[in-house]
Amino acid sequence: MTQYWTRRIKRHLGLALLAFAIVSLTYTATPPPDVRHRASMATAYAGLAFLCLSLWLGPWNVIRRRPNPVSFDLRRDAGIWAGILAIVHTAVGLTVHLRGRMWMYFFKRLHPPALQDSLFGFANYAGLAAALLFCMLLALSNDASLRWLQRQKWKSLQRWIYAAFVLTVAHGIAYQLIEKRRWSWVVVFGVLVVASIGLQISGFARVRSKRSGIMNPKTQ
Repeated sequence: MTQYWTRRIKRHLGLALLAFAIVSLTYTATPPPDVRHRASMATAYAGLAFLCLSLWLGPWNVIRRRPNPVSFDLRRDAGIWAGILAIVHTAVGLTVHLRGRMWMYFFKRLHPPALQDSLFGFANYAGLAAALLFCMLLALSNDASLRWLQRQKWKSLQRWIYAAFVLTVAHGIAYQLIEKRRWSWVVVFGVLVVASIGLQISGFARVRSKRSGIMNPKTQ
């Protein structure tokens, strides 16, 4: 048990350093002087990178024909950091455009209806929904939840990560358009998203092919 937790702690330290490196690199690459906007960008792209990593690991095991259990620590730990960064991004991002008056993003009476009846409003609601899903997924990312819920129910709840991914992508695309991001940011965003979707499709195709082979074995 001590060795297990030592490995987990070391892995989390490594993931924390990776998160810090991505945040620092993205922050530096974002033009000054708005500190809050730069921090929002940095946590957004770091969170997306960790979310994609957590989604890559399962299909990658399937493609390589390695064991792919319901839960394994590397995927869970990457998902934990994706959730942490997503929540930090939400907290920081809600202070950027309305300067800390975050409640005004979601209530029509507090700001012009144009903010809600537009791409800006859609982006904010999609981001909020994704953040709430990440909170739920973080609460489930432990052995106690797995034991309490049992494998099937726990896995069905964990599949909400796909909804969180779709909402995150929708939120990200909307903000690429709203802020007229530079092509370099769009390329990074697109590569991460397309790679995630491509690996998911490849993993699904591999599983389906394997199941089809088991159900319909070739005759000699």
